[in-house]
Amino acid sequence: MQDGMQNEKRAWFGKLAAVQPAEMIGLWRGVGIASGHPFDGVLENLQWFGKRFHPDLRADALLFQWQTGRLVPIDPGFIPLRLSLRLGAFGRTGMARNWFSHLQRSFRAKGTTASLESRSLDGVLSAAMVYDRQPIVDHFRRIDASSVAGMMIVEGDARHYFFRLEQVVAAEDSH
Repeated sequence: MQDGMQNEKRAWFGKLAAVQPAEMIGLWRGVGIASGHPFDGVLENLQWFGKRFHPDLRADALLFQWQTGRLVPIDPGFIPLRLSLRLGAFGRTGMARNWFSHLQRSFRAKGTTASLESRSLDGVLSAAMVYDRQPIVDHFRRIDASSVAGMMIVEGDARHYFFRLEQVVAAEDSH
């Protein structure tokens, strides 16, 4: 079943149009797309907000809602990626949410944590976010005028995490 869901989402993603890196500049609210990946539901449980892309094509790869109206950029380099992939079910628990809320200050990014560039995937050149301290690339494709789909690829892992980003209007862009 999981392989089927992964294949279905990958096929859907492959049919979407390319997006240019400059079109990604701004604040984006994210939500996961169920695909049988270990991270399904984890980011939402941990109060993930989305991503922010700056005009210099640097990015805040992981933004979390710390308090109402306050976004905290987290440095993905602090996250034990392989262990997180194995313990995905734990990431959906109240205990994980509580634990993460206490560690947010320690995990806070001191600057941007990724770069935005054009990358080819399946013969389509489109925007992609390359993490600085993790073997991760998020590929983006256009869904409609205000939203894009993301497909996270972790080097050495055949599974892909899918998510949707909705562009936030400037009035809502809080730091």
